[in-house]
Amino acid sequence: MSQGEIIGSIGVTLLLIAFTLNLVNKLGATSKTYLLLNIVGAGLACLSSYLIAFWPFVILEGVWTLSSFVIFIRTLRS
Repeated sequence: MSQGEIIGSIGVTLLLIAFTLNLVNKLGATSKTYLLLNIVGAGLACLSSYLIAFWPFVILEGVWTLSSFVIFIRTLRS
Protein backbone atom coordinates (compact mmCIF):
# COMPACT_ATOMS: atom_id res chain seq x y z
CA MET A 1 0.00 0.00 0.00
CA SER A 2 1.41 3.40 -0.98
CA GLN A 3 1.74 6.41 1.29
CA GLY A 4 -1.14 8.13 -0.52
CA GLU A 5 -3.38 5.09 -0.06
CA ILE A 6 -2.60 4.88 3.66
CA ILE A 7 -3.30 8.58 4.19
CA GLY A 8 -6.52 8.33 2.18
CA SER A 9 -7.66 5.23 4.06
CA ILE A 10 -7.18 6.96 7.41
CA GLY A 11 -9.03 10.04 6.16
CA VAL A 12 -11.97 8.11 4.77
CA THR A 13 -12.16 6.03 7.95
CA LEU A 14 -12.45 9.21 10.03
CA LEU A 15 -15.14 10.56 7.71
CA LEU A 16 -17.12 7.33 7.93
CA ILE A 17 -16.84 7.28 11.73
CA ALA A 18 -18.17 10.85 11.89
CA PHE A 19 -20.98 10.03 9.44
CA THR A 20 -22.01 6.89 11.31
CA LEU A 21 -21.94 8.58 14.72
CA ASN A 22 -24.09 11.36 13.31
CA LEU A 23 -26.59 8.89 11.82
CA VAL A 24 -27.03 7.08 15.14
CA ASN A 25 -27.42 10.42 16.95
CA LYS A 26 -24.20 10.09 18.97
CA LEU A 27 -22.73 13.29 17.48
CA GLY A 28 -24.64 16.33 16.33
CA ALA A 29 -23.78 18.03 13.06
CA THR A 30 -22.36 21.01 14.95
CA SER A 31 -20.55 19.12 17.71
CA LYS A 32 -16.85 19.91 17.97
CA THR A 33 -15.90 16.24 17.74
CA TYR A 34 -17.95 15.72 14.59
CA LEU A 35 -16.49 18.80 12.94
CA LEU A 36 -12.92 17.89 13.91
CA LEU A 37 -13.37 14.38 12.51
CA ASN A 38 -14.60 15.97 9.27
CA ILE A 39 -11.75 18.50 9.14
CA VAL A 40 -9.02 15.93 9.72
CA GLY A 41 -10.66 13.18 7.64
CA ALA A 42 -11.41 15.39 4.65
CA GLY A 43 -8.00 17.04 4.93
CA LEU A 44 -6.26 13.67 4.79
CA ALA A 45 -8.47 12.53 1.91
CA CYS A 46 -7.65 15.78 0.10
CA LEU A 47 -3.92 15.25 0.63
CA SER A 48 -4.22 11.67 -0.57
CA SER A 49 -6.09 12.77 -3.69
CA TYR A 50 -3.41 15.37 -4.36
CA LEU A 51 -0.65 12.76 -3.99
CA ILE A 52 -2.29 10.54 -6.59
CA ALA A 53 -3.25 13.56 -8.75
CA PHE A 54 -6.99 12.88 -8.68
CA TRP A 55 -8.12 16.49 -9.02
CA PRO A 56 -11.91 16.14 -8.74
CA PHE A 57 -11.48 14.73 -5.24
CA VAL A 58 -8.86 17.31 -4.33
CA ILE A 59 -11.56 19.91 -4.96
CA LEU A 60 -14.32 17.91 -3.22
CA GLU A 61 -12.29 17.13 -0.12
CA GLY A 62 -10.74 20.60 -0.04
CA VAL A 63 -14.18 22.22 0.01
CA TRP A 64 -15.36 19.70 2.62
CA THR A 65 -12.35 20.56 4.82
CA LEU A 66 -12.83 24.29 4.42
CA SER A 67 -16.59 24.13 5.05
CA SER A 68 -16.13 22.05 8.18
CA PHE A 69 -13.41 24.40 9.41
CA VAL A 70 -15.62 27.48 8.94
CA ILE A 71 -18.49 25.85 10.84
CA PHE A 72 -16.04 24.73 13.57
CA ILE A 73 -14.81 28.32 14.03
CA ARG A 74 -18.39 29.62 14.15
CA THR A 75 -19.23 26.98 16.75
CA LEU A 76 -16.27 28.02 18.90
CA ARG A 77 -17.36 31.66 18.77
CA SER A 78 -20.92 30.99 19.89
